[in-house]
Amino acid sequence: MTPLKRITAAAAATGLAVAGTLGLGAVPAFAGDGPTPVTVVEKLTGPDAPNNTWGRWDIKATDLGIMWDDGDGRVLTAFGDTFGNAWTGPGGGAPPNGNWRSNVLVRSSDTNLADGMLFESAAQSPQGIAKEIIPSKKVNGDEMTTIPTAGISVGDRQYLGFMSVRQWGEPGYWDTNYAGLAYSDDDGENWTVSPVKWENDADGENPFQMQAFVKKGNDVFVFGTPNGRHGAVHVAKVPAKKMLDESAYRYWDGKRWSKDEGAAAPVIEAPASELSVFYDSFSKRYLLMTLSGPDIVMRTATSPTGPWTDPQLVASSADYPGLYGGYFHPWSEDGELYFAMSQWSPYNTYLMRMQIDRTGTIVNPNLVANASFERGTTMGDGTNGTWGCNPNCGIDTAPPQSFTGDRNAFVRFNSGWRNIWQDVDVKPGTSYRLTGFVRTSVNSDNGYFGARTLGGTVIGEAHFVSVGAWTKFTVDFDSGANETVQVFAGVWTNSGDIWLQLDDVAVIQR
Repeated sequence: MTPLKRITAAAAATGLAVAGTLGLGAVPAFAGDGPTPVTVVEKLTGPDAPNNTWGRWDIKATDLGIMWDDGDGRVLTAFGDTFGNAWTGPGGGAPPNGNWRSNVLVRSSDTNLADGMLFESAAQSPQGIAKEIIPSKKVNGDEMTTIPTAGISVGDRQYLGFMSVRQWGEPGYWDTNYAGLAYSDDDGENWTVSPVKWENDADGENPFQMQAFVKKGNDVFVFGTPNGRHGAVHVAKVPAKKMLDESAYRYWDGKRWSKDEGAAAPVIEAPASELSVFYDSFSKRYLLMTLSGPDIVMRTATSPTGPWTDPQLVASSADYPGLYGGYFHPWSEDGELYFAMSQWSPYNTYLMRMQIDRTGTIVNPNLVANASFERGTTMGDGTNGTWGCNPNCGIDTAPPQSFTGDRNAFVRFNSGWRNIWQDVDVKPGTSYRLTGFVRTSVNSDNGYFGARTLGGTVIGEAHFVSVGAWTKFTVDFDSGANETVQVFAGVWTNSGDIWLQLDDVAVIQR
């Protein structure tokens, strides 16, 4: 994908203005108001990803990650514009750029998402690379690309919703020809584009150009937004067995289900885009995640038609600049929710985690402030939500090298103990899990990541030597009698010029 990814302040303001004209109220801008409640589980695609999508299927850079249960023990994941070995970035770049495919698909049967999501296979070409599953003309002004937006299984058949993009515009704006529906009877290996379409109008205002599917009972509910990032959310429904029958769709007009698509009324105010909807049996609610303004937010409802709650912040652009997407993993359960999130600058996807209670409220947030080092360019003393470090140290601003976003912390020296730390408030007598991503110089031979008391007593740590690629470390600890602990990552630099980098640190209650 190209300019749709990074929404500018001006574009966000335009989206809020649209919300005002709808008379439904504007969505508050969350960025900077507090820490992002979610945590990073792993990088799903691209360089340094445990799945090695680059080496296995020439998926070096991609985005989105629409996930659905295939009904046969696997989760299928469809990605958007995908680039291979020659991709250099930043972002999606200007095609052609590195074996450009408009969309690809991978499969997973991994049930333990706490340690990541393993991709086992992909829909492949005879050459072994991940193939384009829905063709596109790749002609700007006619059909630039075809982007997946929704997926669902009905029996042994897989359905994939996609948008035919005519051309990209300014950030946050693009024009579509139509939204289409394709199907596969061989678990996503080969696809047939059906005649079912939601044609866009001359003003680009058809409300079902980007879709999300959720099945409940015998029906599939189809949530939609117009092209771009500045429209409202509408909903339709169709009997699951009649998804290829255009006459079977009914559109919510604010009071009843209507045959008239033009009567569809908003159920959630603008701006919204890149929807993902999931029925959560734990909270007995529909959960709807969307990019709204600069952030990813979530709303809940007991009915697809609403009323929907006010938005809760899921992920802030202050912590993950250029974020978008936000697609639920369908096997999320017991209030532990996983989803795929994209970032424009790394132009890849990440598996994220959050937790809700039975009311659908996000709980157990990350206790670390400025967890991804994106909220400033200088270090503090480690107190009051700042990070501290031993010189030479600071914050790198190097988007191609950070694990997420544009920045990470570092220490570097040729003698003594050098570390990065932050004081984190905790509950006494409580078990916590600390995670973070580390890499070091090749000559590093004695590093540590963990938690300690303010007096310096270690209460849990992991030891490492040379860490060549970004690597996740996990440390479980008990807070004991402490109300504040200090999380840290450090390295002894007595074997020459040694450096350590740190990114995406989290402390959550176990």
